[in-house]
Amino acid sequence: MDINQIKELIAMIADSSIEEIEITEGDSSIRLRQSTTSSHPVSSISPSEVTTVLPQTQPDPADAKKSIPTLNPMTGHIVRAPMVGTAYRAASPGTPPFVEIGQHVKRGDVLCIIESMKMMNHIESDKSGVIEAILIENGQPIEYDQPMFTIV
Repeated sequence: MDINQIKELIAMIADSSIEEIEITEGDSSIRLRQSTTSSHPVSSISPSEVTTVLPQTQPDPADAKKSIPTLNPMTGHIVRAPMVGTAYRAASPGTPPFVEIGQHVKRGDVLCIIESMKMMNHIESDKSGVIEAILIENGQPIEYDQPMFTIV
């Protein structure tokens, strides 16, 4: 490429909305980048340059005791997720959930569906009893071995 061709390319890019162009001709190549001028300068900051400063305050121990809720330990049988996926409490939107708290279930009853790799997997109760707690939300991502229900 000669200098006249390069000058022509620069003029064409300046008159267009093209921000960057790279041309390879044989073993030669040229990359032209049009600088965008803006009323707001843009700067690039790498993550290592970012520092977060938090105010140094001492927590009041009395407030900490008040803010920690007391959790009731799960007393029943825990049904855990057998796979990773997305949990659905109902067969389809607008239909009632498979189970509710206080509902009696038998071994083999469907508790929910876990969608994994575009397959719908029915999760069945492995114990008969009453649903004590539902620990998942509809459409929630589920991890392997995550507690989903307790049955007493």
